[in-house]
Amino acid sequence: MTSPQHFQESPHSENTASSDGTAHPAPAVHPYIPNSVPAVRQAMLDEIGATSVEDFYADIPDRIRLHRPLDLPPPLRSEAELTRHMNALLDRNTSTRQVLSFLGSGCYLHHVPAVVDEVVNRSEFLTAYAGEPYEDHGRFQALWEYQSMMAELLDVDIVNVPVYDGFQAAGTALRMAGRVTGRRRLLVATAIDRDKLSRIEDYVRPDHDVTVLPVDPRTGCADLDAVRAALAAHDTAAVYADTPSALGIVDPALPRLAELAHEAGALYVVGCNPLTLGVLAPPSAYGADIACGDIQPLGIHPSYGGGNAGFIATRDEEHLVAEYPSRLFGLVPTEVEGEYGFGDVAYERTSFALREEGKEWVGTAAALHGIGAGVYLALMGPHGMREIGETILAHTAYARQRLARVPGIEVPYGDTLHFADFTVRYTGGRTAAEIRARLKEHGIHGSLPTGVHEAAFCVTEVHTKADIDRLAATLEEIVT
Repeated sequence: MTSPQHFQESPHSENTASSDGTAHPAPAVHPYIPNSVPAVRQAMLDEIGATSVEDFYADIPDRIRLHRPLDLPPPLRSEAELTRHMNALLDRNTSTRQVLSFLGSGCYLHHVPAVVDEVVNRSEFLTAYAGEPYEDHGRFQALWEYQSMMAELLDVDIVNVPVYDGFQAAGTALRMAGRVTGRRRLLVATAIDRDKLSRIEDYVRPDHDVTVLPVDPRTGCADLDAVRAALAAHDTAAVYADTPSALGIVDPALPRLAELAHEAGALYVVGCNPLTLGVLAPPSAYGADIACGDIQPLGIHPSYGGGNAGFIATRDEEHLVAEYPSRLFGLVPTEVEGEYGFGDVAYERTSFALREEGKEWVGTAAALHGIGAGVYLALMGPHGMREIGETILAHTAYARQRLARVPGIEVPYGDTLHFADFTVRYTGGRTAAEIRARLKEHGIHGSLPTGVHEAAFCVTEVHTKADIDRLAATLEEIVT
């Protein structure tokens, strides 16, 4: 509770004048930040022997200092004011619940069962940070259950506690491959999202160089001849492929990429959408050494572009497990017969144990999403995962066929299998940006531009035939 002193020492709008007569706002005292009270601040400075807060910034070169106050609005001094201000800002957004959305490309609109939100909002999960066994209230077991179900889904032995997002998971998986092989070059063999590529390149440098190989322009699939030629130098640490690719394509060349990588002494790293694995073979089935991806489709709401968490999965082989920088939770016996505990596996390999000597550094921002994904997988089960996968495949096929009948639209890449995401090409004269703006006027989010006259759409299990028909009818009005 805030004491009356805080408010008595906090003028709301009074100004003070300097020796030159310039008016300056009085120091702001925030009712929820006790250290902003002048008397409290001075007591802290006296305790450490500093004359002012400026003493802490003395090492910052003068040439890069601002020399004026930041242009900030006055503080909002009550919870009611702050709530009203934030609601006004949030009301400027239009969410996917308010309009018909066909956006995808890495952040997908799926149905999230109510029980998922109920579990992850329990206080023992929601407020937990990293934690150790003495303050654990079932979180370690919940994450172990998540790892176990993900391992079954991916047909592997080891899955980590989630890292920040799928982009980081891909970057980490490729760095792991580099440490295993001792090589520098990383080859990307399938179409890849531009943002994902940018994140990977930032994450793996300066230790690795990323080479993106062009895909076959007719099929959108990997160009095996280009991959074979790039591997001839035998300097490649890993071949990387996405399934589905950034074009939404499930590439039939995925098994052959594994063979080419292994023949050249490289590892094969596959990024996959885990929601496909009820109907498609997991990466381990066609030779992947490391699988990675984002668990956002598994019961995590899209949240202003967020709601992401990354997984990494491998066989239980020491040379692979030793390179995980993130936490792994395992099942261990206790002193009580018949009871088990849950704790870190090979903790000594992590940056938590090694600190500055760590191979990589990881945080804990996404562990809660792992619990949500675990609840989702438990609810769905094998039958549910198969059903939702079949539904999305059917919806994607219908959407591509329906939009291909719209005058002024081509749907490239023929009969290649797509999952959720797919590309269209506008031939009626309008650009993808123009069509996207017109769709928004009709209450439809979609048509994410991937080129001047190309755009990406996405359908999932939440879309109906009527939704897709409405999109097609709207496009018929605006593409030319």
